[in-house]
Amino acid sequence: MIVTDNNAVADGEIQEKLKEIFSRHAAERQELIPVLQETQKAFHYLPETAVKAIAEYLHLPVSAVYGVSTFYTRFKLKPEGKKIIRVCRGTACHVRGAGKVLAELEKVLGIKAGETTPDLEYTLETVACIGACALAPTITIDDEVFAKMTPRKVTEILSERAQLNQ
Repeated sequence: MIVTDNNAVADGEIQEKLKEIFSRHAAERQELIPVLQETQKAFHYLPETAVKAIAEYLHLPVSAVYGVSTFYTRFKLKPEGKKIIRVCRGTACHVRGAGKVLAELEKVLGIKAGETTPDLEYTLETVACIGACALAPTITIDDEVFAKMTPRKVTEILSERAQLNQ
């Protein structure tokens, strides 16, 4: 993926990938969500150029595509990190120290919840509940659950994952 200074994917790359995506879908309104899902998967967000091209392909107003894109929280209009870290803010996690875990993640990553690191490596989010209350406090990194988190464990886990990626 080509990323420019403003974190946008190059237009040429977007057009090529969209041709491929459009080839699998009829130019009909009911294809909007599947097309958005594939586009999101391809770029990890919905570039503005892609949203406009999708609207044109499906014969929809750009505002309709943006309306759907902003209604569903899984669609992102800004680039996300390669790894998504989600901190559970449910009652069990909150009571057992999720706030301290979140604060440590923000400190270590240098971003706040809802932001992405400048190198597009990590996006930090909070969620209402991960569904692992007995293991509280919990976080996920992509789809892997980390249980009984502490601020110290944050550093250990991120260090381990960084070493694995080298």
